[in-house]
Amino acid sequence: MDQSVKNNQSTIAYIRQTARKFLDRETTGGLLLIAATIIALVLGNSQWADAYHHYLKDEFLFGLSEHFTFGLTIEEWINDGLMAIFFLVAGMELKREILVGELSSFKKASMPLLGALGGMVVPALIFVSFNSGTENINGWGIPMATDIAYSLGIIGLLGKRVPAQLKIFLVALAIADDLGAILVIALFYSNELSGLYLGSAASIFILLMLCNRFGVKNLLWYILGGVALWYCFLNSGVHPTIAGVLFAITIPVKPKLDSKLLKERTVRNVAELEKTDIDTRDPMQDIRQRKILKAIKKDTENSRPPLLKLENALIDFNAFFIIPIFAIANAGVRLDVSFLEVVSGSLGLGVLLGLAVGKVLGISLFSFIGEKLGIAELHFSLRWRHIIGMGMIAGIGFTMSLFITNLAFSDPELVKVSKISILIASLIAALVGITTLLFTKPKTKIE
Repeated sequence: MDQSVKNNQSTIAYIRQTARKFLDRETTGGLLLIAATIIALVLGNSQWADAYHHYLKDEFLFGLSEHFTFGLTIEEWINDGLMAIFFLVAGMELKREILVGELSSFKKASMPLLGALGGMVVPALIFVSFNSGTENINGWGIPMATDIAYSLGIIGLLGKRVPAQLKIFLVALAIADDLGAILVIALFYSNELSGLYLGSAASIFILLMLCNRFGVKNLLWYILGGVALWYCFLNSGVHPTIAGVLFAITIPVKPKLDSKLLKERTVRNVAELEKTDIDTRDPMQDIRQRKILKAIKKDTENSRPPLLKLENALIDFNAFFIIPIFAIANAGVRLDVSFLEVVSGSLGLGVLLGLAVGKVLGISLFSFIGEKLGIAELHFSLRWRHIIGMGMIAGIGFTMSLFITNLAFSDPELVKVSKISILIASLIAALVGITTLLFTKPKTKIE
């Protein structure tokens, strides 16, 4: 077999292993997110509610020197800072899926892409139909988003009752959905723009792309550039989380050391190791052995793609810290509005029906049309009831919906109604989705 083919297969196998780890982490992270949501709701409706909200408004200062002090509130550090890392991880996941995953070819990508498109368009249209001409119209992006962590956490609870292909479909759909949400935020939820900071951000992005193009592999330079990119976007009028996605685009995929060169150097190092007294002395006793083993370790590290190295470094932090912290900071809404009050208003009804009805309708309808037109294909192990159940679970908009709510409205009452609507819709979507999937058996090839 040609060596370049072997190298490609090795890289693809490594990326797929990362994708499987991602699925496991997201499932566990989803369960942690459920716990964080409960904690936030308890705090927001307890005797500590005032202290909870006051603490989030406290300013946290960061100073490089006495002449440069930079500060944001705790809530802003979470929503503008930590969420930029969340979007960075989402951007790297998207890049990985495009390279070798479920978005790597038109045949693989068409069904989840169509589902994601329908899952964004239909909920937005439902919201607009209820809120056109009102002050609430700016919230049209709220029901468009799918919460990948929550959705995978819920599906993870069902274990082997859910075909593996359905989980993969949901991941691809949610990542495409995240890309749509990112574009919506960048285009429609930005403030007054600063030409100076936007120009600076563009220059930094181009510089990082040139670093990639000319083979710079050291992640330190990219991280420094990414921080500068975030700071420019923070002051540009475009939401700073967009910096995370652009940063992800610039990170190199090819490793510093390809598989062929790694093999040659490892063979040479092993041969040198065999020349040492390995039978009677160990590396603690032999400095030469230590140097050779250190060289092997360094070469192995340099053979890992920088994109996957950074993704693996951040993915646990993202799933087990950033998303739960975001939930604790944003889900603690006071539940002093009844269900009837929510559904009697156009805002609450638009969000609730957009997520609980629009998502499943859009995903199922667009996927079905794609199959009938011959541009998409449903995997043999899946039934359309699987797509409907998964479409319901995709109606859990939580993280991104709460995030867009904070961008769409400044009125605390509108924010509260929106958040309560998101919580109710997500609960309905989860319960109906779980019930549907529990009573749907996987297909076999002979059916």
